[in-house]
Parts: sequence; structure tokens; C-alpha cells
Amino acid sequence: MENPLFTLLMGTGIIILLALIFWPGKGLLARRGKVRLSSKRVLLEDTLKYLFDCEYKGISCSLNSAAGNLNISADRMAKLMSQLKEMGLVEFEGSDIRLTDLGNSYALRVIRVHRIWERFLADETGVKQMNWHEEADIQEHQVSPEEADRIAARMGNPAFDPHGDPIPTREGKIPPFSGRPLSSLEEGEVGRIIHIEDEPNYIFEQLSAQGIYPGMQVYLLDKKEGRITFAANGNECVLTPLFASAITVKPLPREEPIQEGYQRLSELAPGETADIVGISSYCMGLQRRRLMDFGIVPGNKITAELQSASGDPVGYRILGTVIAIRKDQASLIFINTENEKLKEYERSA
Repeated sequence: MENPLFTLLMGTGIIILLALIFWPGKGLLARRGKVRLSSKRVLLEDTLKYLFDCEYKGISCSLNSAAGNLNISADRMAKLMSQLKEMGLVEFEGSDIRLTDLGNSYALRVIRVHRIWERFLADETGVKQMNWHEEADIQEHQVSPEEADRIAARMGNPAFDPHGDPIPTREGKIPPFSGRPLSSLEEGEVGRIIHIEDEPNYIFEQLSAQGIYPGMQVYLLDKKEGRITFAANGNECVLTPLFASAITVKPLPREEPIQEGYQRLSELAPGETADIVGISSYCMGLQRRRLMDFGIVPGNKITAELQSASGDPVGYRILGTVIAIRKDQASLIFINTENEKLKEYERSA
């Protein structure tokens, strides 16, 4: 004969178990459905972001390239694209895939949240630089546009994220893409870094470790197979073409990058000291590297000490060493004597 208490307990346990599984909105099945729905929405939004990035940079996008970017199979991407088309977010032009106006607006909303969150992490938190992108990748699918607007307003509505990318406005406006990969510059060309790619993470980590950041001016010194050498902030950097292609630069005119008002080293009188401002963009290749190796970099002090019988070359003291520089080379080095004159006046006052 069955124990009534045991039967009651068993029945109660079964009811509780069924409730845990099938409870509307809160049961395991409902939660599993939400997770699946959330994962699918993340993939859809990541696909829209990728499509926007391709169009923004003028790169054609295919089913296979999109699948490779999201690291999923081509069959799964085909299903996602089909759903996006049904939603009116994408359209097909032959083998190319393009965003509709509605899809473009959706993508910009996600991108705006991502870049605002990266700016927030960079300026308002102690989160490490290497984690900004990964954390923003999560938040872009969870933070509402309204919440992102409030965060942006508290920061003064920044125009760019910490990697140099423009943040779309609330109205979905974004400046047109400009620039080209650092790897595309030729020897002697000058550019300003406007963007550093933050994916994959190991490339961004390596570039950051070298002190490369948006806004830096770079000068391409040498370009050989498997190696690109450039100068930035007075330092010489060497990158592989893969790493150099992750840096976007805006080419600058082939003209003197130094503002008028500075003297040239060739004008420095014997015994005078000056601050080095920079080297002309016309000084290239081995000649430029030689000068930089001697310490001819912005901020260092240089003194004209020794003059040959013919007046050329001149001996200059820098970093405790006297080096000989010919007049034609010295005319390519910009200096500022005003700071030194002011210091001398203050010392004598």
C-alpha cells in the first residue's frame, strides 16, 4: 500500500518541476527562448554593423565575407540575410548586399551606442584600454538609444570615440569616410592618423604598446616587402603591412609641416642654443633617420659650437655630443630660439 505522504510529496515535486520548466515568461523554456531570441538579435545587429562599415568605406560585401566577419557558416548567414530582407533592412544587387534606408538607420543606432560606450569607458571609468571594445560590443545590444543619449549629454556630446571613429548624431548623421591605410602611403608622404582599428584585439594591443594613437602625424621613411618604416613623434616605428593596414591616415600636403616663424638650424649663430622644432618633410629616407639617430627630434636642445675653415659643415652639440652637419642639411631642421632668449633674459633680470 502506497504511503499517502510520499504520494503527496511526489505530486508536489512534479508540479514544481513542471512549473520551473513551463512557467510563462519565467520558466526554463521561456528563458531559453529569450536567450535564443537575444542571440539571434545580436547576430542580426552585428550583420547590419558590418554591412554599414563596408558601405561607409566603399568595400563591396558578399554573403561569404559577412559570414567570415561574424565567424559563422555561409548557410547560417544566408538565413540571416533572408530574414533581414524580409524585415526591409537589406536588399540585394547581384552578388552584393546593401542596406536599405531603414537598415542604415538601424545600424547607425547600434554604432552610436557602441562608440558612446567606448568613449564613456575611456573617459569616465578605470576599465583598461584593451577591454573598451569588448565591453562596448556587449552594451550596444542592451543599452537603449535614450540611455545612450543621456550618457553622451553628460560627457558633452563627444564627436569621436577613443579610436578616432566619428560618433553618429542622434539624427543618424555621420561625416563621410576619409583617409586610407598607412600601408598605402609611399616613401616621403606625410599623414595624420585618424583611426586605429580595434579588431582583432592583438593588433590593437600591439599598436597601443608602441604608443600609436589618433591625431599623430606620421612620415613614411621606407617601404619594403614585409616591412613599413615611419617616423612619429620623433621616434622610428617599424610595422608589418598587416599591422600598418589597421591604421587609417589622412594624407597631408607635400609641404613644410612646420608653421612660419621658426628659424632653420643653418641660421643659428656660433654659441647660440635653440630648441629643435622638427625636420622638414623634404628630408627623407636614410638622411632623416641619420639625423634622428643623432638626437634631432622635437624638444631637444642644440648649440652651434664649431665651424670649419670654409664654414661648412658646422659642429653642433646635442645630447652631450658634437656632430657635424652640413649647411644644406641644417637648412632642413627647424629651431626655435625665442624660448632660449627668454630664459637668458629671465636669468639676467
